[in-house]
Amino acid sequence: MDHLSFKTTHVSKANAQKSWVIVDASVAPLGRVCSQIANILRGKHKPSFTPNSDCGDNVIVLNADKLRVTGKKMTEKVYITHSGYPGGQKRRTVREQMNRDSRRVIEHAVKGMLQDNRLGAAQYRNLYVYAGTEHPHEAQQPVAIELKNL
Repeated sequence: MDHLSFKTTHVSKANAQKSWVIVDASVAPLGRVCSQIANILRGKHKPSFTPNSDCGDNVIVLNADKLRVTGKKMTEKVYITHSGYPGGQKRRTVREQMNRDSRRVIEHAVKGMLQDNRLGAAQYRNLYVYAGTEHPHEAQQPVAIELKNL
């Protein structure tokens, strides 16, 4: 048996095979869709996954305005921001955020599922979220994928 034939490949940014995929956000609830998106951004669906490099795909998320949440999250889940000034804390429910900008709900959830370092920031930049079904990335020839294990 030749032991040299079982070499482990390490993917770097230079030799990563990145592709473009389209995900429909209206097929499942928020957390289930976003966890699958985070795995695609990290590249965990590929056999050549390397944890310390950006080897994931570019993800286009459509239909963010048709996003579903379960239970009472629409009124009880609260996003909190702070301006840095005294009394500068702002609270916004999911319903208020969906009315204001529905893309931010998906972006916030996916960002929380990625790493909190430069690699996670680089992977987050590969996410493109759109409220409707139109997107400007036709030149990249994205492939629509069905999310599994939902």
